[in-house]
Amino acid sequence: MNNFLRFLLLFIFSLSLSLQAQESGMTADEILDKVDTNMIADTQIISSEMIVYGKRKSRTIKSKGYSRGSDKHFTEYLSPEREKGTKMLKLEDRLWIYSPATDRIIQLSGHLLRQSVMGSDLSYEDMMEERKLTELYNASVLGNEELDNRQTYKMELLAKVEDLSYHKRILWIDTERYVPLKEELYAKSGKLLKKTSLSEVKKIQGRWYPTKINYKDMLKDGQGTDFIVNEIIFNSQIADRLFLKSTLKN
Repeated sequence: MNNFLRFLLLFIFSLSLSLQAQESGMTADEILDKVDTNMIADTQIISSEMIVYGKRKSRTIKSKGYSRGSDKHFTEYLSPEREKGTKMLKLEDRLWIYSPATDRIIQLSGHLLRQSVMGSDLSYEDMMEERKLTELYNASVLGNEELDNRQTYKMELLAKVEDLSYHKRILWIDTERYVPLKEELYAKSGKLLKKTSLSEVKKIQGRWYPTKINYKDMLKDGQGTDFIVNEIIFNSQIADRLFLKSTLKN
């Protein structure tokens, strides 16, 4: 009888979550499509700063990035002086980095893209992943939760392609604005690798967009890294030359 009651309670709990998800009349993929509509564009031009919090002091690194589709991304670092002039070019799954200090171009690919960017809590993949969530993950709605006075869909995403850094993601998505407000990123083993919190959501060119993201690498100490979007322009023309290797040294 105890086992039966336990089974019955689990069934009722699961049914309750399912009914909550159906209240909106939307499937998990439809919710993610709305998120992708906000977060992804044909092209993006982003002026940003990355605040890396160390044990004693923090560093602020400013950059400007250009992306076209999911496979072309160019970034130039503007300050501080130590990083100024560093450039990165991503074409599909390949990444080239130019360092003015050595006047050399090096290529990163595969697992090397998971390295930290300039000592931050972000990896190169974190910065340059532009593919749609619905292309990468099978999604389900776990239920509804309130987060920072906003109603959210709590969702589980499981990888359906092989080349992902994070096998599972748990997202809390604003039910009104359809932007993520919080995320947990897991390895295939089930280990929690990173947490992100997204805030300062603004309406830009008709879409909602979080302009501050805190990345916390759970394998490191400290308070993580803030990525702040100072300006973002969607669907603007970008010169083809920015996505050529020859641009890195120019």
